Amino acid sequence: MSRELRQGSIFDALGGSDAIAAAVDGLYERLLADPRTAGYFEGVDLRRLNRHLRVFLTVALGGPEIYHGRDLRSAHAPLGITPQAWDATVAHLLAVLAELDVAADLVDRVVAKIAPLRVLIVTAP
Repeated sequence: MSRELRQGSIFDALGGSDAIAAAVDGLYERLLADPRTAGYFEGVDLRRLNRHLRVFLTVALGGPEIYHGRDLRSAHAPLGITPQAWDATVAHLLAVLAELDVAADLVDRVVAKIAPLRVLIVTAP
């Protein structure tokens, strides 16, 4: 996709690939330290997962990547992700974005893109 077509994308406003990488690294650091979410990552290839999330977020936020991973529902269904784990993950994402000094209006745009994914990811009561 050309840069002109992406003008005004959330990806660009965040600062591109470097910003996505920093956000994903910070998010995983927090998720692995949180007892509400750490168990979901036991035995998981974190480097591979990190790469997948970077590409996924790049695409979701209007960046120049093509996502080749499984669809979100299929990828998360066997994990039994609870509403509490989803909420903790979103809270960690918000904290990481705040640490990276992302402006509030831009955080709102990120949340607007991520929030609808809840129904695909949360599979447990």
